[in-house]
Amino acid sequence: MTPSIRRPQICVLGSAEPGSAAYELAAQAGALLAQLGITVVSGCGSPATRVAAERAMGAGGLVVSIVPPDQMPAPDWPATVVIPCGMGDARNLLMALAGDACIVIGGRAGTISEVCLAWLHKRPLLPLVGCGGWSNDLPSNPPDERQNSPILPWGSMAELEAQLRELGLVPA
Repeated sequence: MTPSIRRPQICVLGSAEPGSAAYELAAQAGALLAQLGITVVSGCGSPATRVAAERAMGAGGLVVSIVPPDQMPAPDWPATVVIPCGMGDARNLLMALAGDACIVIGGRAGTISEVCLAWLHKRPLLPLVGCGGWSNDLPSNPPDERQNSPILPWGSMAELEAQLRELGLVPA
């Protein structure tokens, strides 16, 4: 019998609108994670997190989607596994904890909540920089002074892959 080995999991948090540079990088990040054998965790609630999930699935990857309502989404929802939690905003804690690290793209209030929860629970943060939005300022403005986890910015797929390797999340 072959031993079971858990694949690394990365949460994709944030928001960016179609047509923006951040949206395109979210899509590329989803595909890269799949190519690297990393499971994507995404609520698929914003265009950016949804396109990351779609591209990950298109590249043959696994996607876990934690959705706020207590019912299953439509059959075309971009996920391998769907977890309806029925917990409202408390879902943000599940998102923060479900990954070995969190990619942060742009973002609004919900993203800030998820990032702060991830920070409190010592999850590394990988903010997209150079495209504007809240994630752009995260490296110079961490949630607080505790230095709970690394904040590793990226602005290209090469930089993202290098940060994932630094964290030891890219399988050999």
